[in-house]
Amino acid sequence: MAIMQKGYSITILLAVLTFGGSTRWLLYTEQAPTAWFNFALCGLVGIITAYAFVWISKYYTDYKHEPVRLLALSSSTGHGTNIIAGVSLGMEATALPVLVISIAIISAFWLGRTCGLVDELGNPTGGLFGTAVATMGMLSTAAYVLTMDMFGPIADNAGGIVEMSQQPESVREITDILDAVGNTTKATTKGFAIGSAALASFLLFSAYMDEVAAFAQLPFKEVDIAIPEVFVGGLLGSMLIFLFSGWACSAVGRTAQEVVTEVRRQFIERPGIMDYKEKPDYGRCVAIVASASLREMIKPGALAILSPMAVGIIFRILGHATGQPLLGAKVVASMLMFATVTGILMALFLNTSGGAWDNAKKYIETGALGGKGSEAHKAAITGDTVGDPFKDTAGPSIHVLIKMLATITLVMAPIFL
Repeated sequence: MAIMQKGYSITILLAVLTFGGSTRWLLYTEQAPTAWFNFALCGLVGIITAYAFVWISKYYTDYKHEPVRLLALSSSTGHGTNIIAGVSLGMEATALPVLVISIAIISAFWLGRTCGLVDELGNPTGGLFGTAVATMGMLSTAAYVLTMDMFGPIADNAGGIVEMSQQPESVREITDILDAVGNTTKATTKGFAIGSAALASFLLFSAYMDEVAAFAQLPFKEVDIAIPEVFVGGLLGSMLIFLFSGWACSAVGRTAQEVVTEVRRQFIERPGIMDYKEKPDYGRCVAIVASASLREMIKPGALAILSPMAVGIIFRILGHATGQPLLGAKVVASMLMFATVTGILMALFLNTSGGAWDNAKKYIETGALGGKGSEAHKAAITGDTVGDPFKDTAGPSIHVLIKMLATITLVMAPIFL
């Protein structure tokens, strides 16, 4: 982890230098000679945001830090206390990232706005472009963050191979430590992804409002949630995130039940599996999981695509009937806003609690609190089982859902008018 952190620090240093050079080269203009420097600072805001997200995720999911150790300690009093501690850790872990992203959006917007660029009427422009540059700054270290992400599955699979090939316990101990580091790097990547999704969706939301204004030939500058229909759109957007997450988690639960039933059947039919005298039918388990993964995501996928379109069309008809020409577009805008905000919080909660549960188990497996086989370890395994659909299914899907909602509303804007 220390080596990867060093590498990330060097990546950030290179990103800062090249970003400064790029903005001077590409964004220098005679009308506003210092504008490029403001935009370079916007890029710096994005880079700092990325680093902050990575650091916060590491703090909440690495067992070298207090949160995961307290979660492991809660396992020593049973399964229930482990679940309570994990859920509360995940909820607490949403606070810092939200503060970081809030400061980033406002500071990038104002750096852009005060850069000296003005339109024909003398109004300052560049606020949104500042946010766009900050998003680029955040994504400038994406290649290295992806490298850290790749570390996770490689270490995890190495551990699996060690176990299947019956290597000595000392080998498994090494891969366990690597696996714990991998869990942390996976969590940091997910934090990074949701941070960049938040910045990008703010831009896509503004693009949606511009597009609606251009198509309708009417001004569309703000969304007033005091209008009942627009408020309802927001409620539907927040509900969409919870319903989507619920369906994603229940899909994992159903598939897990099928796999457990299949494994029990094989143990009864082939008792020699446990003594390594008979080989299990791996293909059957893989087939169950592969077919379920495709089948189970049809419903959540359809929900994400159809719901904004349905809401937009229904409220468009209602708007035309009541003499409110832009009602459909406003309700969809509200839906998109609320879904983005709720989605960011939900994804942070799911990703962090899942990663923390996994590493609390890994921490106990290092010999802490009784080590492997202890009551604390059994409780930590329960937490890890709950955390898997959180961090590997529902959490990462919400990143995609947020961006997809923004893209669908942008592409489908004309049908809401």
